[in-house]
Amino acid sequence: MSKPLSRRHFMNQVGIGAASAAALSATGCASMSSTNSDPAASDPAAKKSLTGPYLDVLNSTEDNMIAFARLQGNLDTTKTKYGWYKGMVSAVMPNKAVKDLFIMEGFSCARLIPKEDGIGYHKVLREVGFYREQRFGRSGKIMSTWKNPFTKEVVDVVPIANDPFNYDITPFFPEPPNYGGLNTGKPFPKIPLKLPWEPAIYNNNVRLDTHIHLYYENALNPKKWPRESSGKMNRVTESFLYNIDLDDLQDPNQTTTKYNGSWMRITPWLPWMLMGQTDGHIVYQSYMGTVDSLDLLPEDLVAAAKAIDPKYLEAPTEVYGPSLSSLERYAIEQTPAPE
Repeated sequence: MSKPLSRRHFMNQVGIGAASAAALSATGCASMSSTNSDPAASDPAAKKSLTGPYLDVLNSTEDNMIAFARLQGNLDTTKTKYGWYKGMVSAVMPNKAVKDLFIMEGFSCARLIPKEDGIGYHKVLREVGFYREQRFGRSGKIMSTWKNPFTKEVVDVVPIANDPFNYDITPFFPEPPNYGGLNTGKPFPKIPLKLPWEPAIYNNNVRLDTHIHLYYENALNPKKWPRESSGKMNRVTESFLYNIDLDDLQDPNQTTTKYNGSWMRITPWLPWMLMGQTDGHIVYQSYMGTVDSLDLLPEDLVAAAKAIDPKYLEAPTEVYGPSLSSLERYAIEQTPAPE
């Protein structure tokens, strides 16, 4: 198991990751020294803030690296980090009130793997998500079919099952996900890590808000997928709000840090809804957090993931690809609905 990490030994090996359908992540090197250079970091009586005594996340890119490594992964690379989310999925259409449709619940299994050149890690992840019935915001059973309230058609529900969703951690902000070459453009500039931590701390709670905004070619070409495709392009936004205990953030003995918060995603109509190019889009608004074990999650949720493939109950142990979102996977794994 990894031991307390020395900031001095990180040198400049820092970075973050951002990707659609996944939270931000960062990591350091597994072979770091176990002695922190700041004696106050190990003093439980030392006054804690965003600038220390262990991590100065307001000013140091190096310390941001350590903080996010433990937040989104585990510096003990033999271990899986489990994430969980659950919330409402709603429809937004012109000249109408927003309409709640169903509940989404899922989890992810992530691992940090040292990069071959020794600078940072690959973050490797599998994730699943299932759609539940809802009535006045209360969730029900996992759905296999759903009656579309706009078209009155009963459609087959397609869960999310992404394997893998990976990205590299370097000393700079990562390039946006390219989704198998669909999201390409000008070279992404090298921007040193500096995260937007909220300076104010209330009730020992540290907060961080991150976003990613994408506009890229739709894998579901409307000529081939007239009922599933929302058009030639995808517009996707994701937002992650993290709440972290300050004592955990400033504890040099932790190799991973728990968090809770919220996740929001704006995305085109889900292909299986068969909305075609109807004006409007989908919004996910969910709780998110970490859990120590999948045994803490609902039995039917874990069973549904296992029924797809038992591999979704563990993180990958090697790097492979491509990394795609559920929209690209739909184009690979499904067939167009009859017109």
